[in-house]
Amino acid sequence: MTVAIGMGQTEAGAAATLDLEELLATRLLVQGNSGSGKSHLLRRLLEQSAPWVQQTVIDPEGDFVTLAERFGHLVIDAEAHTEYALQVAGERARIHRVSTVLDLEGLDAENQLRRAAAFLGGMFEVDRDHWYPMLVVVDEAQLFAPAVAGEISDEARKLSLGAMTNLMCRGRKRGLAGVIATQRLAKLAKNVAAEASNFLMGRTFLDIDMARAADLLGMERRQADAFRDLGRGHFVALGPALSRRPLGIRIGPTETRPRNAPSRLMPLPEAPLEDAHAVILAAPPPEAARPQRRPPAPPAPDLLSQLMAAARPPAEETRAETVEDPPSPEALAERRERQEQILRAILADPDAGFRAVGVLYQDFLVRWRIEGLGAGVPDLGGFRRMLTRARAGISAEMAEDEAWQDVAARAAILPEDMQGIFLMLARAAREGQPCPGDPAIARAYGTHSLGRARRVLNYIEEQGLIVCQMDGAGRRIVTLVELAWATAPGAPDAEDALAG
Repeated sequence: MTVAIGMGQTEAGAAATLDLEELLATRLLVQGNSGSGKSHLLRRLLEQSAPWVQQTVIDPEGDFVTLAERFGHLVIDAEAHTEYALQVAGERARIHRVSTVLDLEGLDAENQLRRAAAFLGGMFEVDRDHWYPMLVVVDEAQLFAPAVAGEISDEARKLSLGAMTNLMCRGRKRGLAGVIATQRLAKLAKNVAAEASNFLMGRTFLDIDMARAADLLGMERRQADAFRDLGRGHFVALGPALSRRPLGIRIGPTETRPRNAPSRLMPLPEAPLEDAHAVILAAPPPEAARPQRRPPAPPAPDLLSQLMAAARPPAEETRAETVEDPPSPEALAERRERQEQILRAILADPDAGFRAVGVLYQDFLVRWRIEGLGAGVPDLGGFRRMLTRARAGISAEMAEDEAWQDVAARAAILPEDMQGIFLMLARAAREGQPCPGDPAIARAYGTHSLGRARRVLNYIEEQGLIVCQMDGAGRRIVTLVELAWATAPGAPDAEDALAG
């Protein structure tokens, strides 16, 4: 069965349709400068397809929350939930086939990326039994899959970019059809944009974006100037779900309206304000009397907290529990060993070194619950420190040694993603093992680039922590400054990492 979604009219006045089943298999990219009608196009697509397919909208500006009243979408206020709660919500929405709008308005850029990544990750990692067809619409996709690093932290960018890459590159087999809209193609990560097979290109003025849009549509460069002349709501369509040749279309009307309607001209008051100087420049009120910004709602408890609360005994029993003896040293040792087993199992995956810390932390939480370790789960910061230590091959027992605590203190002056490299070098030096090769350093750093691995070593040396030198056979020796620990000579191209 073919489901044709009415998108509007062609320039010739014929009906412009979109093949929904084809779209689910091939994904869609929408591009246009601010004011070109991208959000209107997405709203039309969502309204027309709502009866046929489950939907979710990643909404950075809160424009699509009005879909809830007319079409029954569940609006999720991302500001009121933790990242883990949003991951679970993404899983449940997929399982129960509920259309949702993730409202990110009110969050700063970093938290928008983190929460969107958590929600998308929950939908992506759901069990195979729940891989139902689903439209995933991401407005302002250049925010969530930026082509270059910006002011946000590198970790948040990697989390969000990884989630968007999974959506566009691997989502099809899981039933997820990505529909992404961006103001500028030049700001959108190429590996995300390249996975779309359908395109709707709107008004664009910058030469670099017009040239890239023309390339995607198979048009000649001299035809790219046509994108400047497109009116609001007019797009050039191409793709198996739209048209086999570039086709100009005009998007039709929508049933709902955005919550944040565009500003319209409004005449100034006819009567001028009397004594404007006194009114505008009057002394400000005392700080205490100024209206305060509404504090954010407290975060919803995560799934682990809910499960623990449901299993909590009555108040009398709870009070009795508080006076129980603390865990014995044997119990603490067993708990630590099981925690180490979880870390080793995570790092045994060959791709673990190239995954974002947030993704590994989610895996850690699941394994923690499976092991039945209960409360006391480390937070993300604690997990990051454990992961850094484990990647260097240093056990929890070794880390308690005074010498290793000194090494960790020295490593603290480095960026977090380099501290594990320093610990790995320190372990090799203390145990007299060969210096790790560039491939092992690259894996520990989370990259495939050997050049980047060498630059990391150079940076650590510039900070005065190590000294690198070559012996007569071209093998590398690393000496830790002040500690006078030195590795055995090791070939820079050696593949093997340290023994566990």
